[in-house]
Amino acid sequence: MLRIKGRIGDWPVDLTVEMDAEDWAQLAAHLPSEIQPPAAVITAPVAAPANDLWPQALQLLQAVGSMEGPQLLAELAALAGGEAAGKRLLVRLRHAPQVQIENGAEAPLYRWIG
Repeated sequence: MLRIKGRIGDWPVDLTVEMDAEDWAQLAAHLPSEIQPPAAVITAPVAAPANDLWPQALQLLQAVGSMEGPQLLAELAALAGGEAAGKRLLVRLRHAPQVQIENGAEAPLYRWIG
């Protein structure tokens, strides 16, 4: 994952680009030879597939009992190795029969009901 933060004129920019190992290799191929990184540097870490993390996502919510959506998303993103994978787990939790969603003051509250 590559994150680009900055400004274009008066506009703030916060862009996240997900790249797999093949994308990193293609990018490195376009660099001049004098600044080519070693092969180990261009291999991006691979996040675990969401199916492998599903039991851990369930255990996370079960352990805490309830958690607001943004905080839960942050926890799931850390678990999954990226925000996109964390969002996929959050959507699965939203539709899981063991989870109840309640309207919170600021954000939805995910509650474990077993």
